[in-house]
Amino acid sequence: MDQSDIAKLANLARLDINDTTASEVADSINGILALVDRLQAADTDGVEPMAHPQDASQRLRADTVSEDNVREQFQAIAPAAEQGLYLVPKVID
Repeated sequence: MDQSDIAKLANLARLDINDTTASEVADSINGILALVDRLQAADTDGVEPMAHPQDASQRLRADTVSEDNVREQFQAIAPAAEQGLYLVPKVID
């Protein structure tokens, strides 16, 4: 990737990038692409995919009510509510 590619991308993204910055961005992107190439070259045959790198389980909190039900108070100040539901304007036909 060179400065002309960066200039095209900057134009598409509506960014104003000077030549110095374009050169730095090109170097950074080329470094990232080189790293991706190194990762793709790694031999992964026989390696099982992992759902998570650590075999740890999370402690779960107790499923208990921690706040009082104040729905009626909230709905009393709502612009429109009916049968415990908030009424909103229709946005999709």
